[in-house]
Amino acid sequence: MGKIISVNDKMQQGYSYELVEPEGMNFAPDFKPELSPKEMLTLGIFGGRFMTDCRDEFPADWFSEARLCPERHDPALNFFGINASKPLSYWQQKEWIYPEDPRGWFQWYCRYYLGRRSIDDQRQIKRWKAMTRHIAQLRKNCPPGDLNCRRKQRQALLHWAYDSREI
Repeated sequence: MGKIISVNDKMQQGYSYELVEPEGMNFAPDFKPELSPKEMLTLGIFGGRFMTDCRDEFPADWFSEARLCPERHDPALNFFGINASKPLSYWQQKEWIYPEDPRGWFQWYCRYYLGRRSIDDQRQIKRWKAMTRHIAQLRKNCPPGDLNCRRKQRQALLHWAYDSREI
């Protein structure tokens, strides 16, 4: 806590933030992600392309077993082996990208998990909560434990720190 993180990567230079909470603790009461960033990276998210140039910002152990591909987006690296992502340009067009987190929700979550708190927290938590509609669809349409049922929705849920393997 109190540590200042300086960011200088391909998408963000000269940005810094302070860690005001212990890593993985003191989340907003209505924000209960099921997976840590390390677990998400290990399972395989965003085709392995996400965060390949900003590893210095985050703990090295987050990347020890991460499924990454710095050259391209490779859906085979995703846990469910399917593309469940929209390009960053889509998110930018929708104006869903907060300037402090130019990579979007997962970057916000990684920084929040690390201990940063920002004025964008409530908006991002609201977006995270909106993903529960996909959980309801899985429960309604898939036999329990059938990981082949609605794989794209399951992968999308992983992108938002929901463990769809448990549904």
